[in-house]
Amino acid sequence: MRILFRSLFVLQLLLLLASCGGSLESKGNGFSFENPEDTSTRILERYKYYIDTPVCTDEGCSGVYKGVEFVDVEYMQKLDLTGTDIAHNYSNVMARYVGDKLKELYRSKKYAKVDLKKIKMTTYGMGDGDRYVEYRVYIPFVRVDKKRQAMTGFDHSGGWGHTPDLKKRKRDLLKGRIVKNRKLYVSPLYKTPEGLEEYWIQWKHTDLK
Repeated sequence: MRILFRSLFVLQLLLLLASCGGSLESKGNGFSFENPEDTSTRILERYKYYIDTPVCTDEGCSGVYKGVEFVDVEYMQKLDLTGTDIAHNYSNVMARYVGDKLKELYRSKKYAKVDLKKIKMTTYGMGDGDRYVEYRVYIPFVRVDKKRQAMTGFDHSGGWGHTPDLKKRKRDLLKGRIVKNRKLYVSPLYKTPEGLEEYWIQWKHTDLK
């Protein structure tokens, strides 16, 4: 089902655009449903964007962002954003959904992890002059036999048109005590022809026994 993100998506941007990574925390329902063509809300007069809410099954998660690649500095300042790459924040949305699903599977004793070598990303339309992109992501799971092999956390380090700062992202994740044995599992660097670069990262949470 296609929905327009308004309140929740803006809040996610405010919290996470600075890190160019970082999974999101659930804030309850918080969705505002509108027709993607509706520009009556003043804050959206200049930009249209909508997403397919990520869909997760026991096999993996997939989702789509469609809309502007970047916003201008004025719009960024109006929302107190720390960057203009609004489309890239769909990676944050995906990371949260994947992490939530991994924890759900773990608690259901359906032990799984992300297949880091089979992730798929496309960014059709990026950089072709119309400032519009369709960003599609598929994150597949693979079942594991043993509880200790299962993963429960998921994140990313990425950027549009530049190599991600993976070292910084890893340092940030390891600052607290959420990562069991301080062990992070990192994907190969994924690149789309249009310029998105992403590392995807998974781990097991310390507090999940």
